Amino acid sequence: MKPELAAIFKEYESFAKQVDGVWETVRKQFPESVQCKIGCSDCCHALFDITLVEALYINDKFITELPENRKNEILAIANKTDRNIYKLKRKAFKAVEAGEKTEEQVLFEMAAERSRCPLLNLNDRCDLYDYRPLTCRLYGIPTSIGGRGHTCGLSSFSEGQSYPTVNLDKVYSKLYDLSVDIINTLQSSHKEMSKILMPLSMALLTVFDDYYLGLKSEELKDSNQQKDLKNE
Repeated sequence: MKPELAAIFKEYESFAKQVDGVWETVRKQFPESVQCKIGCSDCCHALFDITLVEALYINDKFITELPENRKNEILAIANKTDRNIYKLKRKAFKAVEAGEKTEEQVLFEMAAERSRCPLLNLNDRCDLYDYRPLTCRLYGIPTSIGGRGHTCGLSSFSEGQSYPTVNLDKVYSKLYDLSVDIINTLQSSHKEMSKILMPLSMALLTVFDDYYLGLKSEELKDSNQQKDLKNE
């Protein structure tokens, strides 16, 4: 982890604790409706993207918290997972581009797709549970995004009744602000990178080096590569 990001990561962790507190409050209010329990991995098969701050954070924890042999196993799985997700997204994009489906239809269908998270081990436990993204932390209680409500398919929340609902638009707004802070703190030349969204599998596979983060020019990169070739 770059030292400059320590304060931003700390703020992200504080926000994650707030999210955990909201989830726990809803669980205590509606224990018969929240079906989350050890061994249930339904949320670990959901297809979703994470923001820049989450991608950098989970990538850092992946590097620092897991043994090398386990990291290699996870990366092999992540590579296959990422390829499958790309194919799904590509197919969806082509359907919208061809006018075969609306964006709303595609988003609805993509939400129903299943993709096993690379961090889910053979015991159906998350290898980086303490550092999981906020979408994972909120799964199991009512949420809404873009005015559309959602609940876990295994939960027992009754349709038509009113429940405390987490507005994911506000959650993502905070994550976006933290991502902007990262770009500004690093003084990155990639100003639009704060808007990036990627699957967790890609976040594990990506090497977030200076070139990727826009801290060195492509010209300098090419120059360094030429020097490396000469040294060889």
